[in-house]
Amino acid sequence: MRRWGLLALLLLVLAGLQYKLWWGEGGLGEARALQQRVSEQRTENARLQQRNDALEAEVEDLKSGEAAVEDRARSELGMIKPGETFYRVVEPEAGKPADDLETDTPEPGQ
Repeated sequence: MRRWGLLALLLLVLAGLQYKLWWGEGGLGEARALQQRVSEQRTENARLQQRNDALEAEVEDLKSGEAAVEDRARSELGMIKPGETFYRVVEPEAGKPADDLETDTPEPGQ
């Protein structure tokens, strides 16, 4: 009878350990969730590394070449070189015909 009690106790301990392994804190379910998070973080890190590489290349271009600085000044700041003429093209408002728009030049006879 004592053997059966000891065997039952050992089976109960084994069942408790199995429960902890499969469903307890730090078990396989949690390990799978952590693996998923690690995978997502690696993907995010790769995306950010590509972005950093592109920014680093742009910084190097700006440091080494005047052409990149000039291009950026023209596009972002609207700067022009001495001797150039700046033309601004204004699109007509949506829904208004072009001849209904106000002009800055007076009509003949006014």
